[in-house]
Amino acid sequence: MIHFECDYLEGAHPKIMARMMETNLEQNGGYGEDLHCARARDLIAAACGVEAEAIHFLVGGTQANATVIDAVLRPWQGVVCPATGHINVHESGAVEAAGHKVLALPCEGGKLNAAQVRACHGAHWNDATHEHMVQPGMVYISHPTENGELYTRAELEALHETCRALGLPLFLDGARLGYGLAAYGADVTLKDVAALTDVFYIGGTKVGALFGEAVVISNPALRRDFRYMMKRHGAMLAKGRLLGIQFETLFEDGLYFDISRHAIDMAMRLKDAFAARGIAFFAESATNQQFPILTRAQQAYLAEKYVFAHWANVDDGRDAVRFCTSWATNEANVAALIEDIKTL
Repeated sequence: MIHFECDYLEGAHPKIMARMMETNLEQNGGYGEDLHCARARDLIAAACGVEAEAIHFLVGGTQANATVIDAVLRPWQGVVCPATGHINVHESGAVEAAGHKVLALPCEGGKLNAAQVRACHGAHWNDATHEHMVQPGMVYISHPTENGELYTRAELEALHETCRALGLPLFLDGARLGYGLAAYGADVTLKDVAALTDVFYIGGTKVGALFGEAVVISNPALRRDFRYMMKRHGAMLAKGRLLGIQFETLFEDGLYFDISRHAIDMAMRLKDAFAARGIAFFAESATNQQFPILTRAQQAYLAEKYVFAHWANVDDGRDAVRFCTSWATNEANVAALIEDIKTL
């Protein structure tokens, strides 16, 4: 079987594995206070246009989301997010486990906009009984969204301006950030993300690393005592150099962006093949996730050779499914799938 169901099927980029072996017997300090983490911070800081002290390395996306949100919010506050947001639908209540409610808003296509944030904030503070309600304390978005859509720079600027005016820190989940930055037609850069959010993270788990996410706290006011919250959430890895080595490798020569573009190139070939066959899409995605709408017969035909994910029921006879490419997607596998798409 050939697998396209997600973008973390393989281990890590060979350059990372080689660097791990080369440094295996080095003696390094723990908890991210080693030379590899220091250099990785410097490289990421230069790429983002922030200070190195803004950067922390955590193991995974759910851990990063829960730790950041718990660090920012007061006990009576919740986090505003799209109803389709990862923290709302795919993290088993990790945010709520720390005592913070996810304040989910219905969003067209999974993107939150500035007007919705302002309306949510206003609805709370204009209610005479607001002291009996969970207070909106921050805003969460992801780029790309769960459905593969991208925020434009103008949309991020509007969200940033609104959040700043309302005193709501803006947090961007970047588990697939590399794929969003590498997408054709995208007008958001890494420095834009750093300038237009208060905190975000650069996903490694889905983009070439064995594991790991780099949290970037752009807003200095949110940096104080963040390592205490990391420790409290079990997010301070003793052998932190394993994270530093990976991000050092990904950012020292543009590898992160190169492998992200490979995933986009593979996904666009699949997108073009489905479109040429006259197949519609559940969402308009320019990223490594593609969501064709297939009949049950078409799904059964492709399932004989390929593994892909069910995404949503569309009608009685069709479903949206997800085909996902990654930094490691094999071109021959993509070519084989394209030939089978032509026969649907």
